[in-house]
Amino acid sequence: MKKKIILIEDDENLRRGISFYLEQEDYEVFVNGGVKGALGLIQETSPDLIILDVTLPDGNGFELCQEIRQVSTVPIFFLTAHDLESDILTGLSIGGDDYLTKPFSLAILKAKVALLFKKQEDRTKKIILQPFVLNLDSHRLFKNDVEIPLSTTEFRLINYLMKNAGIVLEKELLLEALWDDQGKFVDENVLSVNIRRIRLKIEADPKNPQYIETIRGIGYLWKRGE
Repeated sequence: MKKKIILIEDDENLRRGISFYLEQEDYEVFVNGGVKGALGLIQETSPDLIILDVTLPDGNGFELCQEIRQVSTVPIFFLTAHDLESDILTGLSIGGDDYLTKPFSLAILKAKVALLFKKQEDRTKKIILQPFVLNLDSHRLFKNDVEIPLSTTEFRLINYLMKNAGIVLEKELLLEALWDDQGKFVDENVLSVNIRRIRLKIEADPKNPQYIETIRGIGYLWKRGE
């Protein structure tokens, strides 16, 4: 599926040039000439990236960025003639993910767009609940940057618990998450054994767990940090 980009730029010639170039890179590009209609376009298209000018005929890109940040975490890439250090710092501090000043190289623009998408994809491959980072690709768990080895069953269990942090999970749901690739059922004893093993690995005091709480008669809860 093509990545969707919204380009908010009032210069029509520049808008056409950037759109054409990005479309050649197999991105789907939607354009808007100013602030008006931008939020509606964002809601309609659910973009993967917004490229945003600062000086627009009917408003200010910085203010629009702040409005977008109230409703969306979509990456925002400022592309503007505002090249003062204070402008760049403002753009990044209010929620911009990158900043490129005009005049610019289309090759640099392409590289920066590709890098933003890569960072976005990398973020979706991890669960971060401090002090833990669970890498979903490599099945590796880190606590304070120190790796904690996991068995396949332990990974499945901790993955399900962390994805549902703050939610009480019934034992039946956790047992389903522990089924192996052949659909072989596991019993409640396997669940409790693996909970105990995980606690021994991640808890400072496994008898008084800080992260995995037993909800008596129901199941378990991964407690969110303070």
